[in-house]
Amino acid sequence: MIVLKFGGTSVENAERIDRILDIAEAQLDRAPVLVSSAMGKTTNKIEEIIVHAVEGDSEEAYRLTGEISDHHLNTAKEFLTGGNLESTYAAVSELMSQFSSLVKGLSLLHECSPRSRDALLSFGELLSTRLIAARALERGINTELLDSRDFVITDENFNSARPIGALTEKAVRDRVFPEPLKLIIAQGFISSTEKGVTTTLGRGGSDYSATIIGSALSAQEVQIWTDVDGIMTSDPRFVKGAKTIDSITYSEAGELAFFGAKVVHPATIQPAVKQQIPVLVKNSHNPQAPGTAILPAVNDKGVKAITGKREITVVSISSSNMLNAYGFLKNIFTIFDRYKTSVDLISTSEVSVSMTIENAESVEGIVKELEEMGTVTVESNKSIICLVGQELWKDSVFVSRVFGSLNGTPIRMISLGASDTNLSIVVPEEKLIGTIQSLHDEFFS
Repeated sequence: MIVLKFGGTSVENAERIDRILDIAEAQLDRAPVLVSSAMGKTTNKIEEIIVHAVEGDSEEAYRLTGEISDHHLNTAKEFLTGGNLESTYAAVSELMSQFSSLVKGLSLLHECSPRSRDALLSFGELLSTRLIAARALERGINTELLDSRDFVITDENFNSARPIGALTEKAVRDRVFPEPLKLIIAQGFISSTEKGVTTTLGRGGSDYSATIIGSALSAQEVQIWTDVDGIMTSDPRFVKGAKTIDSITYSEAGELAFFGAKVVHPATIQPAVKQQIPVLVKNSHNPQAPGTAILPAVNDKGVKAITGKREITVVSISSSNMLNAYGFLKNIFTIFDRYKTSVDLISTSEVSVSMTIENAESVEGIVKELEEMGTVTVESNKSIICLVGQELWKDSVFVSRVFGSLNGTPIRMISLGASDTNLSIVVPEEKLIGTIQSLHDEFFS
């Protein structure tokens, strides 16, 4: 069996839903499970609705709710007929009635708990998959619509829930039965606790859903269908000459995802790694393009891609107490842990430590505690540039090529990585795009 995951832009209207069903129908003999995100822009609108409802602007919240309802109902009218249209229209209307009741509750309470937020966000995927399944039936495809909350079981960390591996694997196997010439449709992103309370896997979590299902069922392949031709050597919106990568390893894809590439969700890789399942990233708007295969191992060496992460803050602490001291770094990381702030890069010397973080909101509290240990400096408006590839350090001229391409860009930090798959440098944010372009020209032109 295979898993096909489609993102929001791939299902944002009737024409595109038909396009993804063309893709699925062409692979019916492979027993596909189709996992879908919400229709394009729906999740963002729901988040806007939450803000307006909490702030007391119920008029705007209800207006946006009406837009979501109209879009889904009008889409149903475009490609459904007869009893199929009637039943789908009724199902969508019922979902929107439930959604409106929750919005009304927010307007009265002027607050939205993480639990309520997940409940509201789940409607995007519930609505989209209802339409996709109805259209598949209209086209004569043997179709089964499932609710992912019945088999993706998570902890109670609302808004970014973590699947409970053993429970989820068993639930998937007990409820999902792929077979040739049948299309199973399920929601990405949404899940539930052991008690049946709706949770979500966080933004980008539909990819995670796909590989969770694929891993539990030992899929032959997981296909991630997006609106680009695969994983690129750099972001084509900013870098001229960016190309599609033919194949990449799990570890390389994980590094790219962690350091800013948006094509795959970082957690996507883990369930696939567990079962050594190939992940194919393809373009639903250009299905003939070969895409990028993410595999356990590939033969290509050298730099595969260059990516960047913005809005980085560098926190440094200097203290003579570090000299020959045990546990100093442990004490530093205990503080970061207390503020639930992860460190991307770290550089140490005899008497100082520099670290990069994304969560600038927690800086004030972290700095206050660190100042009890030494002198602290904070530098904002930085970016991380990451070069990813295999066996980078076996290339004797790799580092010289990197530094020769910087054109005088000041480097605040450099990390050679714990493995041989990445080199990361910290530069001023205003230098990010120009520096990536120079590096890309050096390694890919």
